[in-house]
Amino acid sequence: MLTMSDNEQRHKQRQQKLKQKVDDKVAQAQKEQGVLLVITGNGKGKTTAGFGNVMRAVGHGQKAAVVQFIKGQWDCGERMVLQQQGVPFEVMATGFTWETQNKAADIAAAEKAWAQAKAWLQDDSIDMVLLDEMTYMLSYHYLDIDEVLNTLSSRPAQQHVIVTGRQAHRRLIELADTVSDVTPVKHAFEAGIKAQKGLDY
Repeated sequence: MLTMSDNEQRHKQRQQKLKQKVDDKVAQAQKEQGVLLVITGNGKGKTTAGFGNVMRAVGHGQKAAVVQFIKGQWDCGERMVLQQQGVPFEVMATGFTWETQNKAADIAAAEKAWAQAKAWLQDDSIDMVLLDEMTYMLSYHYLDIDEVLNTLSSRPAQQHVIVTGRQAHRRLIELADTVSDVTPVKHAFEAGIKAQKGLDY
């Protein structure tokens, strides 16, 4: 039977090996560049995660901008806070596509929001751009995938971009530096619990 000191010694050795691996990875990761982050999947929290990154950037004194596709008609607690901090927003403001049921109007609204996004994606004074729910604009063919990818690829070298939404286009995933897939396990809405202020929006 191992004594406590033997257990402690084995634990220390494991932790030292782990630390060495982490230190080696940190030493190898020395490039500084803007990161394209895609947060996709069917689970809850993609937009919230995107706004969390924007909050972090603003907390460090960096400049951020946000384009909201689809959910623009809802109250948005994050928008209320960030606008008070001087973060500019472009809000598509048509709501969900199943509410408008007007494809031409939705495409026009998407193109207007994208025009502002393109301007921010060419502005090297902006450190981070959040394109919230933009994946739908690509899957519904409201925006041209080639134009979007070309714009993302030619943005300022140090600018970070976050794209959120379900079913991210495979070409967007290929271009991205980091991709997170949010997987649902349970959701209160499926049990008949309505979306609530402060938790869901």
